[in-house]
Amino acid sequence: MCRNLARYISGVLIFSGLLVQVSAQESAQDRAANLRAQLVEIERKQADLQTQLEQLEEELKPENIERSLAGVGSTHPEELREARRRQLEIKKKGLQSQLEILATSRARLEAAIARADAESYQQSAGPGPNASDGRTNNATPVIKGLHKRRKHRLPRRRPATRPQS
Repeated sequence: MCRNLARYISGVLIFSGLLVQVSAQESAQDRAANLRAQLVEIERKQADLQTQLEQLEEELKPENIERSLAGVGSTHPEELREARRRQLEIKKKGLQSQLEILATSRARLEAAIARADAESYQQSAGPGPNASDGRTNNATPVIKGLHKRRKHRLPRRRPATRPQS
């Protein structure tokens, strides 16, 4: 009776440990998928901002600034053109700063995705050989044939010469 109870408890503990590992793996996989979705959104925003920036570059050309103000009458058209150019430059700087922020976010997301993928891979590999004593196995795996020792030949020893007396 006691032996069966011990087997039952150990079986439940092993099964619950596997469930925790599977759920942790799924959470790492879910986190990576969520991060990838965020990355796609950032890439979409970057593409939109890049398109807007290209349009602003086109609008900033002197002939296009002049064309945009063709219907506006003024005694000082050069001041109107300069004001329009400044307005477009301000918009351009704003778009460039948004693009820089998105680039930083993108780099952080890519790093987070790499970490989540690594965590998911480690979890899928299961516990290492030192799992029972609480230590993690951080050893680098040895690839067969990669670290073969070379036999070094020592130089031949010359027979010692005896001092002639």
